[in-house]
Amino acid sequence: MSGFEVIKAGIFTLIQDRGRYNYTHLGVTTAGYLDEYSALWAHKLLDNDVNNNLLEITFSNVEFKSTGNTTLAITGAYCEFFINGILKPVWCSYDIKTGDIVKVGKFMSGSRVYLAVKNGFIIKKEFGSNSTSMKESLGGLSGDKLQNNDFLPFENTNIIVKKRIREDLLPKYENELTLRVILSCQEDSFKKEEKDKFFNSNFTVTSDFNRMACKLKGERIKSDLNGIISEGISFGAIQIPKDGQPIILLKERQTIGGYPKIGSVLSIDCFKLAQAKIGTIIRFEELGIEDGQNKIKDFYSNFF
Repeated sequence: MSGFEVIKAGIFTLIQDRGRYNYTHLGVTTAGYLDEYSALWAHKLLDNDVNNNLLEITFSNVEFKSTGNTTLAITGAYCEFFINGILKPVWCSYDIKTGDIVKVGKFMSGSRVYLAVKNGFIIKKEFGSNSTSMKESLGGLSGDKLQNNDFLPFENTNIIVKKRIREDLLPKYENELTLRVILSCQEDSFKKEEKDKFFNSNFTVTSDFNRMACKLKGERIKSDLNGIISEGISFGAIQIPKDGQPIILLKERQTIGGYPKIGSVLSIDCFKLAQAKIGTIIRFEELGIEDGQNKIKDFYSNFF
């Protein structure tokens, strides 16, 4: 069977797709790739269905050997990318033949690399998705990250789809990031001076940053509520726990929570946050819900 033999799996390489929906009432998290901008462009480079799976690579030193012919695309973090030991640019697609060695090396900018193959990997779905959620042991090959000697089967194809992304569409991963926020239904529990502090302060991405959430460090934000009855949590929701340090909930967030929420980061800005490194400076900017909906609509018009 054609596919990738995993020579070096890296520390944290996951199979992801757009996510697992309609199961939050069962306590099943959405999962899915953290940076949809990069992942969807990888699929577009290959003319893939946007619901196909791909690899989300979070650390360097990942290596595969191909046992068939395919076309791959690589996007996301700017990294050293090699085919048979030859350095290649990222945000491009490449023709891969039987016996080729593909390697993702050092990351120079950004935090997550996305590697897709034509028509995705042939993997059985669980709850309608291939997305790996390790805490629930769902998705991927065995509900876990890739391991050395795993095998990722794909459809053998000689279709050559050689493309690259236009320069003006390439993201820039910088040390400062502004995230647009829609205030929540609990905003009245935050006094005006607390909201002003939130929108006029710099926060820093801490080491407590994973696929579940990103905790920030900065000015202490206070709510008049000591807690709330646990309720459903949206992607991008900003919880304010008792220590006053904002927590931005991401793709593998818990399905319910009891901290007051000052607002929600626009989903398409969460994709930018996914590429941030520890120490990145975060600022927040208020956005109306109608403006947010229009910006999301414009974003997805590139892919659908």
